[in-house]
Amino acid sequence: MFSRKSLPVLVIVLSCALFIGFRSLGTGRSDPPGKYEKILHNVGDILAQVHYSPKKVDDEFSKEIFTKYFTSIDGEKNVFLKSDIQSLKKFETKLDDEINGGPVEFVPAVSAVYKSRVLEAETMSKDILSKPFEFTTDESVVLEPEKLDFPKNEAEKKDRWRKRLKYMALERYSELMDTQEKMKGKEGYVNKSNTDFEKEARDKVTKVVNRMFERLKLKYSDDDRFNQYVNVVTNTMDPHTSFFPPVDKRYFDEQMSGRFFGIGASLQESDGVIKIGSVITGSPAWKSNQITVGDVVMKVAQGAEEPVDLTGFTTEDAVKLIRGKKGTEVRLTLRKNDGSIKVVPIIRDEIVQDEAFARSAIVGNGKSKIGFIWLPEFYADFDNPKGNRCAVDVAKELIKLKEQKVDGVIMDLRNNGGGSLYDVVQMVGLFIEDGPIVQVRDRDGKPSVMRDRDKSVLYDGPLAVMVNEFSASASEIFAAAIQDYKRGIVIGSTSTYGKGTVQRNIGLDKETGMYSSNSELGTIKLTLQKFYRINGGSTQLRGVNSDIVLPDVLEKSKVREKDDPDALPWDEIQRSPYTTWKAPYDLDVVARNSQTRVNASEAFNSIKKNTEWLAEQNDKTYSLNLEKFRSEKKKISATVKELEGYNKLKTELAVDDVPGEDQRFATDTDKMERYKAWKKNLRTDIYLDEAINAVNDMVYQRNIALGNRQVLTPATQQ
Repeated sequence: MFSRKSLPVLVIVLSCALFIGFRSLGTGRSDPPGKYEKILHNVGDILAQVHYSPKKVDDEFSKEIFTKYFTSIDGEKNVFLKSDIQSLKKFETKLDDEINGGPVEFVPAVSAVYKSRVLEAETMSKDILSKPFEFTTDESVVLEPEKLDFPKNEAEKKDRWRKRLKYMALERYSELMDTQEKMKGKEGYVNKSNTDFEKEARDKVTKVVNRMFERLKLKYSDDDRFNQYVNVVTNTMDPHTSFFPPVDKRYFDEQMSGRFFGIGASLQESDGVIKIGSVITGSPAWKSNQITVGDVVMKVAQGAEEPVDLTGFTTEDAVKLIRGKKGTEVRLTLRKNDGSIKVVPIIRDEIVQDEAFARSAIVGNGKSKIGFIWLPEFYADFDNPKGNRCAVDVAKELIKLKEQKVDGVIMDLRNNGGGSLYDVVQMVGLFIEDGPIVQVRDRDGKPSVMRDRDKSVLYDGPLAVMVNEFSASASEIFAAAIQDYKRGIVIGSTSTYGKGTVQRNIGLDKETGMYSSNSELGTIKLTLQKFYRINGGSTQLRGVNSDIVLPDVLEKSKVREKDDPDALPWDEIQRSPYTTWKAPYDLDVVARNSQTRVNASEAFNSIKKNTEWLAEQNDKTYSLNLEKFRSEKKKISATVKELEGYNKLKTELAVDDVPGEDQRFATDTDKMERYKAWKKNLRTDIYLDEAINAVNDMVYQRNIALGNRQVLTPATQQ
């Protein structure tokens, strides 16, 4: 997401103009509206007048919101009955009227039913957990909500709770067996019976479930359910348009500013679970090399203490558990994107933002000398004229690499979620002569073209851009421009993330409007603009397709923009005239050579095969039979371990400091250790190895074209 500060002036001017129009509208009501009405009506006005591509708020929209809201507040579909949904059908085509000015009646009606059904579910759960589970029966459970409908009657609802609670107990039963096996022969070993395991596992589940129901009854308020309702409305416009309710200002500011909580990872609630939203470079979470965006945080433990299950927790409460004093240990139990479970110990530390700045190294696999630039985000300090700007820093790294007479350059934008639009334009300009870089369009206006106006080229040699599924927004603009100009090769996952939109935070109070960062009615993060490549195609939804596709473990995970049904569509506009780069090498030949190597690679073929197998395991029912459960778990663990092995090179790459680079961290021992860890990871990076091979092919072709016969052998002929 582009930061508020990085938006072009035209966005701010446009927003002001439209917002004046928003403030001038009334709600069409004669009775004084309540707080819910004010919030919902103001949100509706802003969406209609300012959103880039608002959906028509009519009966069809109302039906969509009606359906989504129930799955939002009852994600596991085990609270409401199907008859409850039917009894509330009278609101199905009236929600648009509420948004457009009518009284808010739907949420209070749903809340009344919800609170009653929660009490019933609690009684059911206590009854189920009062009796031992039997894990030899051959039965299974469906856990994916999208595969379930709301239960038809009380009996079906109770059976759904029974199977879910049994599965939770089975997980803990299996963990207790694993722990006993590890302790066998050690001091403190206690030989427990199957009855002991079952009772202990069921007791653990009982504690979790009791806490969950206490939270649902005492802390999950009518306001919370209304806030979820408003977010269903905003998210249905597009996934990046969100409502932030009026909350404690300190927490609000933390969320808005991107401040992280002790380990360097932000959390977000999604589909009823708490997930890793982002990981800051250089942080303890990043340093662990085991935490990925989208991981589900299942449990949190303070060191070796008993972990706290996060079932039923809010994001705020989970954050409080993860926070702590510097130097203390927190252990996260994560469900990875591939379905495996991993416990990751992390030592809390001060979050160091400056390690997100560009850095470089000289890398090679024995065939050439390649400059490597790592850019984790498109940063810019707009408040400080002397502050760091990524375009300036990358230019400095390029100059240092040129002084070392590198044969080619690799720009690593993997996991780079975006940032400053201005710096993207400046950075592309380092590699091309003047020309258009990106087209920006608002909902009403013609596209404006952002150009590089400097005819000079800082670096004109072979270039590769590394991307993956989490290369988003500004990263996609950079990769798209390099690809459209045929300036270099894009290498990585089949496509990048696919976020081609810009958002801005607007307060809901009509008196203060967009100038309030935390209004009493809340704030809406609104999609205002869309980006387009210079070839006319949008980066939205489709992202940027790699010229060279490398199989990776996230390819089958549903983590991209295209996996959200509410994402804005791909479209295209008129091409902006530009002249492609005249390179002394053929990028199509480079791509074919690389694909030949990848297709013949045991490692890449195994990564692809195992990733596809793991994806199939995530898309099925789960056995409640102990023997089958442990057998399946063992296969998944073995496959994940095999994947981790194939992701690392057997023969390490050469990774050398650019002269003076190690001095950046010489006075800080911790930073130096993190810098060394960064280089160590590069040495075994299988994806970097293939990027080097691709650049080697460019170097070979260029040298042949220039008549230099004393050149390296192309990688395909090794």
